[in-house]
Amino acid sequence: MITMDSVLEGKTIELSIMEDKLRQLGYSYGGGWEYDHGYFDYKIDDEDGYLFLRVPIKAVKKELDADGAIVEIGQPFMLSHMYQAGVDPKGNITNITASFNQFQEPTDKDAEIDEKWLKYGERYLKELDAALMPYV
Repeated sequence: MITMDSVLEGKTIELSIMEDKLRQLGYSYGGGWEYDHGYFDYKIDDEDGYLFLRVPIKAVKKELDADGAIVEIGQPFMLSHMYQAGVDPKGNITNITASFNQFQEPTDKDAEIDEKWLKYGERYLKELDAALMPYV
């Protein structure tokens, strides 16, 4: 994980505006959404795993699923998950979740990020800052 500096960190915005602007840029909901916090992800690469620019948010007025929710934008970061090729060797038919969960565990949940991708992350972060700055 590599944290990134953003002029948006600590600023508040109406969640519906943020959702609309980020969808236009290609962001989607990241994992781990709760009523009080969540993440927006921009997938940068998915060749050997997943590389995301992730933007954390936390509710400051109303819960995230409520109309008119206001969120505070956290410090964005780049995150890389590397996955193994082929079948997960830990898959176990006696484990009931294995029979329903086709996805493998990452081999590295916080993989190293190649220098070439940092430039992409910086570019996408500038686009994010420019898109949301008028609304914070």
